[in-house]
Amino acid sequence: MAVTVGLVFGGCSGEHEVSIRSAQAIAQALASGTNREKYAVLPVYIRKDGVWQAGETAQAVLQAGVPPHALVNPEVTTPSQRLPRFDQIDNVDIWFPVLHGPNGEDGTVQGLFTLMEQPFVASGVLGSALGMDKIAMKAAFAQAGLPQVAYLAVSRAEVWSNPCVFPKLCDRIEMELGYPCFVKPANLGSSVGIAKATTRKELEAALDSAASYDRRIIVEAGVVAREVECAVLGNDNPKASLLGEITFQSDFYDYDTKYTSGQSQHTIPAQVPADVARRIQAMAVTAFQAVDAAGISRVDFFYVEATGEVLINEINTLPGFTATSMYPMMWAASGVSFEELVDTLIQLGFERTAKEGSE
Repeated sequence: MAVTVGLVFGGCSGEHEVSIRSAQAIAQALASGTNREKYAVLPVYIRKDGVWQAGETAQAVLQAGVPPHALVNPEVTTPSQRLPRFDQIDNVDIWFPVLHGPNGEDGTVQGLFTLMEQPFVASGVLGSALGMDKIAMKAAFAQAGLPQVAYLAVSRAEVWSNPCVFPKLCDRIEMELGYPCFVKPANLGSSVGIAKATTRKELEAALDSAASYDRRIIVEAGVVAREVECAVLGNDNPKASLLGEITFQSDFYDYDTKYTSGQSQHTIPAQVPADVARRIQAMAVTAFQAVDAAGISRVDFFYVEATGEVLINEINTLPGFTATSMYPMMWAASGVSFEELVDTLIQLGFERTAKEGSE
């Protein structure tokens, strides 16, 4: 009898459209090869206003690849509509959340599945939350002894404060980090809200912009380095993939560059010395364990070629699965096909739930 996979996509974040594209690829993989006999997919679409829709309505969004043009009376959405209340819910054997960004990979929907006592793919509440919040993530990395770029944690209250406090904040950033620096909302994915600052005026504007997205902000020192990534797969004994490298012409790997075909180039395997590759793979596994991730993660690094230094940038506990996504591409290069990868992730979801239930 086929396993029914509740494929959840869309969601209340700025990465709604990317989520749909990732879900399309996963649905196709679940309907391919040996997966076709093993799995039945129940598409579950979360509208931008948080309403859950399953079955034919969700399937139509999945086939179209884009969200519906307009919501019907979004102002009358009720709390009960923002919960999974649909007829087929009891048929789901395991949930596969493909929700990038807030309300999807931050531990919130993972907490819901945990309360429902149902298996799900990828990290639990803790791993998801740590993987989403860049400030908490960096604290976990520091505790694990992983080297990082210099950074400062900033609050919205400091940015949107009285005229005496804000200049002092900027002075501290200039003194401790200097230019260029990168200003990021702590809890948004896909490079949303990130800005590069090379002057005081740019820094002030970047902080104000980041504060509009999140009350927690991180400011990082710029570094001249190559951007290298590693995919991790597993639960208690995670494995690291071959490395991938991203090159691009823009100032940094922003949203448009990330999701526009031709804006960036991927090299797999990354052309780095063998000892550097081994070090990055080991650090990727350490990072995975430091945040208590499960199933899937992509870990991003800076490789300072001039000194041989490797600095961890971040972990993504629910990376993209689109045609231009690095995670499945790195595993494909490592000998794991897209169909095998999706199958393995589902089995890992069952495995983790069984172990947690026995504790």
